[in-house]
Amino acid sequence: MNLIAQLEAEQIAALGHDIPDFKAGDTIRVGFKVTEGTRSRVQNYEGVCIARNNGKGIAGSFCVRKISFGEGVERVFPLHSTNIDSITVVRRGRVRRAKLYYLRSRRGKSARIAEDSNYKAPKA
Repeated sequence: MNLIAQLEAEQIAALGHDIPDFKAGDTIRVGFKVTEGTRSRVQNYEGVCIARNNGKGIAGSFCVRKISFGEGVERVFPLHSTNIDSITVVRRGRVRRAKLYYLRSRRGKSARIAEDSNYKAPKA
């Protein structure tokens, strides 16, 4: 393992987050810490993960798309952010590509993703 990868692994271990195994096409619920004035609370953001960038490294991020009041909303979250309280996989999707940007132009039934009923977790 080279020096940069070793430093990244140490930084990730120091953060102590447990990030579940998810990929593009999965419906996930992200508990994001929101600060309003002096108060802080956790706000859930649930939608379809349409992209994962930079893998599982310290610079990794993922994009979640949801429909809010009839309008498509996308949000990019850093994977190892201190503002993320939890990431929960609600449903596994069966897709054949890594980036699901084509969902932006789809509405209704054509925007649905089939559920992956026989999902096997990768060996660690």
